[in-house]
Amino acid sequence: MPDTISSIISPEGSLEILSQHEVSRLHDTSKAGLHDLLRRCALAVLNCGSPIDDSLALLEAYADFDIEVIPQDRGIRLKLTNAPAEAFVDGKMIRGIREHLSSVLRDIVYVYNEIQGHQRFDLTTAEGTTNAVFHILRKAGTLKPGRDPSLVVCWGGHSISREEYEYSKDVGYHLGLRELDICTGCGPGAMKGPMKGANVAHAKQRRRQGRYLGVSEPGIIAAEAPNPIVNELVVMPDIEKRLEAFVRLGHGIIVFPGGVGTAEEILYLLGILLHPGNADMQLPVILTGPADSADYFKRIDEFLVYTLGEEVRRLYRIIVDDPTEVARTMRQGVDGVTAYRRARQDAFYFNWRLTIDRDFQEPFAPTHQAMASLALDHREPVHVLAANLRRAFSGIVAGNVKEQGIRAIKAHGPFRLHAEAELMARLDDLLTSFVAQGRMKLTGEYEPCYTLG
Repeated sequence: MPDTISSIISPEGSLEILSQHEVSRLHDTSKAGLHDLLRRCALAVLNCGSPIDDSLALLEAYADFDIEVIPQDRGIRLKLTNAPAEAFVDGKMIRGIREHLSSVLRDIVYVYNEIQGHQRFDLTTAEGTTNAVFHILRKAGTLKPGRDPSLVVCWGGHSISREEYEYSKDVGYHLGLRELDICTGCGPGAMKGPMKGANVAHAKQRRRQGRYLGVSEPGIIAAEAPNPIVNELVVMPDIEKRLEAFVRLGHGIIVFPGGVGTAEEILYLLGILLHPGNADMQLPVILTGPADSADYFKRIDEFLVYTLGEEVRRLYRIIVDDPTEVARTMRQGVDGVTAYRRARQDAFYFNWRLTIDRDFQEPFAPTHQAMASLALDHREPVHVLAANLRRAFSGIVAGNVKEQGIRAIKAHGPFRLHAEAELMARLDDLLTSFVAQGRMKLTGEYEPCYTLG
């Protein structure tokens, strides 16, 4: 059994100042239907630094862990029972972990109380969904109206080689020297590297307000716990709103090598940018990695052109093995975003102008039936095919690392995907390359959670 500690702590960074009504609602909500969700997300945060990327295995390892909200006249305290000992130093919880724990509680309860089922937010419409994303980010203090564009979203795998990790760190360093901030999925690998590099560069530039923003969601956070550098954490209610948060917050996007989760993000982004309503949108996108990753990006590029058409290449640039050029190009791109939004009097902190089709917002539950029903066929419109491929990759991520997906695979066997013959062959080639390159899991031998046919 792993070492554990039981403790009572106060919030840090969020929830310090609460009304009696808010205290009561936090207590009531945390003891009701949200308790299991809160417990799972809290355990993931407390387990920061663990090599486990299997949320079910984590829950089984700490089966006796629990969290309880204790109301007090001056706010709340959190009672932790049998929490991972690594979250504490000499009996006191590490401050950054305490901040992340408070953010998890804040976002989960806020979404439950103020967003889901609330008449103000119609989550069946594009406008209502975007409005909800905005309010969640504003509640978290993520929207910074007094700052010029500087936020670079970095995507990439949590299971990458040491060389790729060092490269992502080097890119982050050169971004930081150019006074750019970092937003990632907040986990390990290509999500940690850019933050670590930028952190050193910001120190050199005496940039004391450097931002290391992590955006997660309940199903992912257990497999990709926030890395220690994250100083702003937001937990969105599902993967679709998480992806929308990325593209509306970011002033530029860099993609490092990764697996199916990274492929999902690429398809989401390019599917949106191909929409006619975004024809003149300024959003620099760079795909980059070390020299050994050249073949990885060649495969990605070929798959994108085959599925989405030659036009897709105008939306991104591939730069291999040149961190300085990546950072210089991104700095120029962000400056272009600044000019674009200033000319149109758009907000710097949230991209309202970006058009996101409803197909990219509708939450997708990756059941066996839903996965088998996906239309992966060139007869579909490009944006529909992109959306369905994104859903297919999302389902594979769920089967790889999410508790619900892992349980479904154990109970009913692998997901089955159907596609036209040529698309199936290319999809198989891409996924097989991810497996061969060890991009599916952090540790252990990978057993595919899908079949193609």
